[in-house]
Amino acid sequence: MHKVILASAEMPMLSDIVVIFGLATLVILLFMRLKIPTIIGFLFTGAIAGPYGLSLVNASTAVEVLSEVGVILLLFVIGMEFSLKSLLSIKKAVFIGGSLQVGLTIGATTLLTYSFGFDWNVAVFFGFLFALSSTAIVLKLLQEYGQVNTIPGRTTLAILIFQDVVIVPLMLFTPMLAGESDNVLLSLLYLALKGALVILLTIISAKYIIPQLLFRVTKTRNEELFLLSIILTCFAVAYVTSLLGLSLGLGAFLAGLIISESDYSHHATGKILPFREIFLSFFFVSVGMLFDITFLYEHIFIILGLTALTFLIKFLVVAFSVRAIGQGFKEAFMVGFSIFQVGEFSLLLAKEGLKYNLLDPDTYQYFLAISILTMTITPFILKKREDLACGVLNLPLPNKLSKRLANETTPDIVLDTKELKDHLVIIGYGLNGRNLSKAAKSANIPYSIIETNPETVKTESQKGEPIMYGDAANDAVLEHVNIHKARVAVIAISNPEATKRIIASIRHITQNPYIIVRTRYLGEMEENLKLGANEVIPEEFETSIEIFTRVLNKYLVSKHDIDDFTVEIRSHNYEMFRNLSTEANSKFKVELPDINFVSLKVEKDSGDFINIPLKDAQIRDKFGINIVAIKRKSKTIAEITANEKLKLGDTVYAVGKPEALERFSEELEID
Repeated sequence: MHKVILASAEMPMLSDIVVIFGLATLVILLFMRLKIPTIIGFLFTGAIAGPYGLSLVNASTAVEVLSEVGVILLLFVIGMEFSLKSLLSIKKAVFIGGSLQVGLTIGATTLLTYSFGFDWNVAVFFGFLFALSSTAIVLKLLQEYGQVNTIPGRTTLAILIFQDVVIVPLMLFTPMLAGESDNVLLSLLYLALKGALVILLTIISAKYIIPQLLFRVTKTRNEELFLLSIILTCFAVAYVTSLLGLSLGLGAFLAGLIISESDYSHHATGKILPFREIFLSFFFVSVGMLFDITFLYEHIFIILGLTALTFLIKFLVVAFSVRAIGQGFKEAFMVGFSIFQVGEFSLLLAKEGLKYNLLDPDTYQYFLAISILTMTITPFILKKREDLACGVLNLPLPNKLSKRLANETTPDIVLDTKELKDHLVIIGYGLNGRNLSKAAKSANIPYSIIETNPETVKTESQKGEPIMYGDAANDAVLEHVNIHKARVAVIAISNPEATKRIIASIRHITQNPYIIVRTRYLGEMEENLKLGANEVIPEEFETSIEIFTRVLNKYLVSKHDIDDFTVEIRSHNYEMFRNLSTEANSKFKVELPDINFVSLKVEKDSGDFINIPLKDAQIRDKFGINIVAIKRKSKTIAEITANEKLKLGDTVYAVGKPEALERFSEELEID
């Protein structure tokens, strides 16, 4: 009997999982063919399977629980890829930019809603709802596009972190707006104390507890135990923060920060990612299940108008907030095009509003439709956010404002452009850029550097490097380094799309510099060459060349022949490596000498060839090898005389045929 009851209790959830994953697979396959992001596929799946669609899912509460786990794991992974030092480096963006964005959005939305005839308390609550953006969607997309660690990406993350923190006081204010609480200030005081306690515990855990724990776990070499400890850390910290009245998401992010301070963060990320993807899909499905397609159809024009108004207000407020913390117009617009949507935490807050009668069912559906639509268009807008930001910058504006926008990336260090001619322009100051600048300095070649990381620019400029902040795809930045007078421009960044834009921008201004591009993969070569690059160096093939030249060195091939080999491969655009045939098409042929050069250790203190003058040992006659040097202790004997003797502990450098060297080595080793 108990088994039957248990089965009946479990089957609805099992059937719902089958329905959700089965339907999602079909929908996403279709959407992938249409090149529509998978997030929208999950939202569409929820709309079909939910109560306003075909009502295929019964255990909607269980789906919401699984979706919450997905959000927790998402924020946990983001935290692991971040660090406490990085968080402190953007504290200005978090506290000033975030508070401005939330405060101004609440103010603007309150005034607009109140003007539509809503009561002031309801208008303020609408401000709460529209102040928040979608952490889950935006951060997932930023990760997919590899833009979390860019300047706009870090600023976006900073504002979203503030939003995740501010959801707690907003939840506390909600009962007061409904007239059901009089102790909000006291609650906020308690909240501040709790927050300080959580931060203190986070720092202590990150510095002392978790690194030691993970060290002991990894010493066991048990992957299951490692995964268990990582998941325990995530949910334990999230649980503690929830007990203190803070959000689960904030706790998960703090747990990720704790892990990030250890040496095992990358390994932990790889372990968690599959779980995150599965559970996060439930979140998007659960959001889609709330969508009433009929209501949208009946009020489509009103909803579209309100959606456009939401987009405009949030974009302007975000852009203003980012500009207020000292970032450029382009970065401000890019962040504005990232977090214009209504967020998943707004959906949680809206449920509280329903409970306290701050929202009626129809108003709730309007809000829900706007939320879903803004979330749906987010992948399309965010993917093109840099192009859209540049488009805004290029709008026909009054002359004074246009000049201000054009000069908004003016660097702190002003280069003397009058003296910049026949110079090298280095775009990107990563490892390749740094090495290139060192080589240029050593060779007395004048150079200038363009970099988009303001911290790098500040640090390196203090060291005297001729570096400036700016986007090298911007004509004004290129002109500032006299690109038209440069002899060579090297693009050493890892973003293939940005590389293409930079090549096109340089060629739009001038045909003068010889453009060298570093790419990761061969597939990027052809398009870069078509855009105007003179030489494209794929890292994967250059590594192969370097390895093989060392192989040839060990075969004692002459330096001249090796140089001819590398020149031939590069001059034919790496055709030898690209050709699918296993037969070599190169005209370069090497006659490998049947000799080798080795170092042998003397392990005996006596024998036929030990402590005997070389003229008497007759090693050359007996083995057919030549001893070219002997290293004794720290001294190398390069001039070998006939009276020299081999002694215990010597290192003997000899040349000869491989089999002869092998026989001679046996004479020097202990039997």
